[in-house]
Amino acid sequence: MSKEKLIEIVRDNIAHCKAGTIAQAPGVYKVPASAYTDEARFKKEVDLIFKRMPLMLAPSVELPNPGDYKAMAPFGTPLLITRGKDGKARTFFNSCGHRGAPLRDCGTGNSSRFVCPYHGWTYNNEGKLVGVAASSEFGEFDRGEYTLPELPTIERAGLIWAVLDPHSTIDIEGFLSGYDDMLSHFNFKDWYLFDSRTLRGPNWKIAYDGYLDFYHLPVLHKNTIGGERSPQANYYAWGPHQRVTSPDRYIHLDKLPEDQWPMEDVMTGVWTIFPHISIASFKGGGRGAMISQLFPGETVGESYTTQYYMMEKEPDQAGKDGARLQFDLLENVVRDEDYKTGLQVQGALSAGARTHSLFGRNEWGGQRFHGWVQRLLETPDDQLNALFSAPERQAAE
Repeated sequence: MSKEKLIEIVRDNIAHCKAGTIAQAPGVYKVPASAYTDEARFKKEVDLIFKRMPLMLAPSVELPNPGDYKAMAPFGTPLLITRGKDGKARTFFNSCGHRGAPLRDCGTGNSSRFVCPYHGWTYNNEGKLVGVAASSEFGEFDRGEYTLPELPTIERAGLIWAVLDPHSTIDIEGFLSGYDDMLSHFNFKDWYLFDSRTLRGPNWKIAYDGYLDFYHLPVLHKNTIGGERSPQANYYAWGPHQRVTSPDRYIHLDKLPEDQWPMEDVMTGVWTIFPHISIASFKGGGRGAMISQLFPGETVGESYTTQYYMMEKEPDQAGKDGARLQFDLLENVVRDEDYKTGLQVQGALSAGARTHSLFGRNEWGGQRFHGWVQRLLETPDDQLNALFSAPERQAAE
């Protein structure tokens, strides 16, 4: 069914391209400037969105083998993702049960044991406490109560999601809304991780607005990647997740039978995973995709984005050289154009220069995104799963 949906989307874009049209939102939409600048609201967004929603923490290829791990601390939350002997990905709080010290500094590696650097308590990569230093002198206690707190985790479409609440009852598959089936056509689980890096940006929503916006491409990026790009976009939603497409990117497929449409062309566009992921396809040294992982910073006016450049297959040296040029270009585009402008927008809104931001009928993706943000701020824990059920989701959209 997901492949049929992909074909349907291509047909829809070809029809729009021939007609010179796009699907448009019912009207323009205002977002108060305070949504980007108010510290109290920002803290609420971290608590009610980033600490309640499933977050995409790592592409599977970042932890491909048993024993691989990744330690990270988005918005100060210490996390340890591991892959066990059984091949299963698990996520824990990176905090020893003794005094709370992190077991690993941020980074990746491979280990079957994690020894606390403070007092030497030892855990396996399934989170079990398997060793207590000087145990005969420490005293008796129930070791089972001091395992690493495990977080709800799911691995789909070559991506690893987790909820940063060990007691969460959110239905992760319901939240994904079938979007993972669409993303599975990339086949990311078999791709090659070329490189990654982290960039500083503005408020997380100002940064994310740009990933949902083709309107700015031929203007802001006229001298880099957008000079020949159309500003037109169509938006397709699966719950809070959206795919952004340009109708003119598919017209060449109209000359081919549908069974000859290359999947690489069918999957083009920007795929956004609410609330913080963007996936965009590129060709530099071979078929590639940049996964942008966005997290709020410590204050309302900052965010951090890790860019993962992935390739369909490991390239030869010439391919790596081409990929490096592409990845470096994308760093410059995001850092020196998107985020530079975003930080300026942040400064203007914080100074009170504008009371609101405006989203046009052609910017339906941004309208939907901000609608979901507001909806989640107003939804109590016991109603989250209903919000992502099909009838409620359709009403919300």
